[in-house]
Amino acid sequence: MTVAQLALRQVSKVYPTKPPLHALRDVDLDIGRGELVAVVGPSGSGKTTLLSLMGLLDTPTSGEVWIDGIKASGLSEAQRSRARSDLIGFVFQQFYLLSSLTARDNVATGMLYQGLGPAERRSRADAALERVGLTARASHRPGELSGGEQQRVAIARAIAGDPAVVFADEPTGALDQASGRMVLDCLRAANQTGATVIVITHDLSLAAMFDRQIHVLDGQVTG
Repeated sequence: MTVAQLALRQVSKVYPTKPPLHALRDVDLDIGRGELVAVVGPSGSGKTTLLSLMGLLDTPTSGEVWIDGIKASGLSEAQRSRARSDLIGFVFQQFYLLSSLTARDNVATGMLYQGLGPAERRSRADAALERVGLTARASHRPGELSGGEQQRVAIARAIAGDPAVVFADEPTGALDQASGRMVLDCLRAANQTGATVIVITHDLSLAAMFDRQIHVLDGQVTG
């Protein structure tokens, strides 16, 4: 179908409200392997819906989504879950860390569905925490970490399984400027080791730091 890592063909998403909400309209988009991309637009523009469809968290009303040469509409729910586990890492504005677990164990739990044994998961978790500069904090629980450190743990969790694509939805939105810069540096580092990184943001100054910007407005890609 395409050599792109991600491809959308005439993708629309309509939510059955009254009146219907057209979140995306006939989107065509290609994102190549190894790109570092910012998807930018104001609140309500459709950019988070776009992430949900590209990340196989939701299905389009019409059109086709392809990831790594796989046609998403041809997958069962179990196959979609496995594809997410094998191919995709997610980072969100809220960290979604388990308060009772250490940083290491939070990262390791992200690989539960990849068929790895406990020792291998912990080894990969330690390697991922080293990549985001948190080796010394591996045994700390989220309540003992700053907001920036918690987001870097979330990035470690996203990259520990060596995903082909990392999606980050407003990853710096809850952080101060210095912490946000460190988080962006971690995402760039993941890109430099081979992952396609796609960051959703409303911040034009942040988007300008990326190699490519995709602008979304009123459910359409405008540039």
